This record gives sequence, C-alpha cells and structure tokens, in this order.
Amino acid sequence: MNSGNRHKKKDNEHIADSKDDIVSSSPSIAIKKGSMEYVLRSGLAGGISGSCAKTLIAPLDRIKILFQTSNPHYAKYTGSLTGLVEAAKHIWSHEGFRGLFQGHSVTLIRIFPYAAVKFVAYEQIRASLIPSKEYEIHWRRMLSGSLSGLCSVFITYPLDLIRVRLAYVTDHQRIKLMEVVEQIYSEPASITLTSKHYIPGWFAHWCNFYRGYIPTVLGMIPYAGVSFFAHDLLHDMFRSPLLREHAVLKLTADQELERKKKKQRVPLKTWAELIAGGVAGMASQTAAYPFEIIRRRLQVSALSVRTMYSHKFESISEIAKIIYKERGWRGFYVGLSIGFIKVTPMVACSFYVYERMKWFLNI
Repeated sequence: MNSGNRHKKKDNEHIADSKDDIVSSSPSIAIKKGSMEYVLRSGLAGGISGSCAKTLIAPLDRIKILFQTSNPHYAKYTGSLTGLVEAAKHIWSHEGFRGLFQGHSVTLIRIFPYAAVKFVAYEQIRASLIPSKEYEIHWRRMLSGSLSGLCSVFITYPLDLIRVRLAYVTDHQRIKLMEVVEQIYSEPASITLTSKHYIPGWFAHWCNFYRGYIPTVLGMIPYAGVSFFAHDLLHDMFRSPLLREHAVLKLTADQELERKKKKQRVPLKTWAELIAGGVAGMASQTAAYPFEIIRRRLQVSALSVRTMYSHKFESISEIAKIIYKERGWRGFYVGLSIGFIKVTPMVACSFYVYERMKWFLNI
C-alpha cells in the first residue's frame, strides 16, 4: 500500500510539474518590459489610444489652432465659449462638415507614432528610473513623463507643423498635403543656418519643418511630466483603502490570479480612469499653455502679414513680446478654456483606451 501511495504521489507531482510548465509557457505569464514583444504591444496600445483621443476632439482642435494663431477670419470669436460655438458655425457654413476635420488626416499620421513612442518611452524610462517601489518618488515620475514626451515630439514634429498649416488656411476648402509640404520647404531658411558655409542648403530648408520646435521642447517638459505624474498620483489616490472599494474594478478569482502572473495592477473603473486622465490633462495644459501659444505663432509666422514680405525669421523672445504687446499676459492663455474643453476628454480618452488596450494585449 505504501509503495502504491508513493507511486501515486510521484505521478501526481509529475502531473503538477507538467501543469506548471504549461502555465509558464502560456501567454498568461508576464512579458518582460525590456522585450521587443512588450515594446511592440505597448506601442500599438499607445498609437490606438492617441488616434481615438484625437479623433474625439478634432473639431475643437482646429478651432483652437485658429484662435491661437490669431487667424484674421476668427479673431472676433476669441475670448469666450460663445465664440467657440460661433466659430464652429462659421466653419460649418463656409467649409461644411469636412472643414471641422481639416488637417485631421495628417493629425492621425502624426499622432499614431507620437502616442506610440510616448507610451513606449514612458514605460521603458519609468522601468529604468523606478525599478522598484522604493524608487517611486515624485521627481522620478515627473522626469519619466518629460523624457518620454521629448522623445515623441522630436520624431513627429514636422507632421505637427504641417497639421497646423493645414488647419490655419481658411481660403480654400480643399488643401493638398504636398502643396503645403513644398511651400514650407521652399520658404526662406533661417539666416543663422544659411550664413554657415558648412551647412548644406537642403538641410537649412529642412529645418523649416522644425519652426517653433524649441518652445515645443520647453513646453513638453512640464506638459508630459505633469500629465503622467498627475495620472499616476490620482491612480494611487483611487487605489487607497478609502476609495479602493468604489474605484477599482472588481475581478473574479481567476482574473486576479492571471493579473498576478502577469504582474499587472488591477485597472480602475471607467469613471475613475476618466477622472484621472481628465484632471491630468487639465493640469498639464495649464502648466505648458504659454509655450504652446508661442509655438503656434512661430509655426505660422511665415504666413503672417508682418513677415510675409520681409522673410524675417522671428525668435521666441520676439514672438513673446508681440503676444504681450497685443494682449498682455492674458495673450499667453488665449483659448485656454477651449484647451480645457479639448484636453480634458482627449487625455481622459487616451489614458482610458491605453489602459484597456494593455489589458487586451496582455501587457
């Protein structure tokens, strides 16, 4: 009997070992963050989340650009939410429904790689700066977000400039993308670059696609940093003992076990995730908005009457002085209310879709 029991025990142990081997080789195990598989999956999740978010607020995005760049046809509508509605009516009556989405195709071409790079970079940089719980401090979170934003904006900035140009033009209903690209390239290049004999002419003209890049970088540091920091901080608050019962998604025992195997945190409920993303968007928008105003004005400076014929390449400080002279310090926050209306649902949607895509893609 004892011999039979021993044989049965060994058989059971062998079966258990086989089961463990099956579990460990199944897709339910944790995917290492440094692996190419994780990078590709997180990039796909980020790209889809960014595309969904931008499509959601595309009409508001175009109106905000028209306000920020002081487009002469829309200057009378700035400064109020009523003006936002009137501007939308103006676009609808003169350009139709497609006018509300003018430049959106370029936005999608830009936003997919932008969001993909941003979220991939954040996951990888965060894993390096915060390898364990004891490193989970505020400045590391902020730095992780800022660096990820810088990586994404460098790669996709030329597409952002083209998108702004497409959104700015109001004289024609149909604008060809390649015409805008050729126009930007053929514009006079910066004298600082052309005066250097060792800099090729084609490179100086290619730099036209990076007009407004420096204030973008300056604005991205607080924008991305505050955005990811606020989002993670609100996640911590919702997961606290006081709010956990109401804010964290309830999972079955099997789902809980699978989460532990994947080393994933339990997602928040929809309302909590949307609030975390929305508040993060408002905080980041407020921190970086003056830089965004300067960037937009630089991006369309070659089209303004002031520099159209002199071909003067205006600096950041010159643009800042012009903005202050026109409207005072309030000029640096023109369209901020629209920015809130736009950014709150956009960032909320972006983080929500990203978190749910991570669940769907098993990362």
